[in-house]
Amino acid sequence: MASYSILFTRSAARELERVPTRDRQRIVTRIGALASNPRPVGAEKLSDDDKYRIRQGDYRILYQIVDATLIVTVVRVGNRREVYRK
Repeated sequence: MASYSILFTRSAARELERVPTRDRQRIVTRIGALASNPRPVGAEKLSDDDKYRIRQGDYRILYQIVDATLIVTVVRVGNRREVYRK
């Protein structure tokens, strides 16, 4: 199985920088695991978009998968209370 490339939107990178260091390390590890398995156990497809979400503690990681080009794009990273708001 080929490895997926992980990309971040500019806003997702900024959101990740605002997360406390201890939690950020766990989130980055979880995002890195998406390269080998973009649909891990616990990942849910969001009903309104072509996005998926995974949980890491109180934080949520929203991402899109493009299987044709093997790319995972992280769209949002944030606290569960705020991440789904547009």
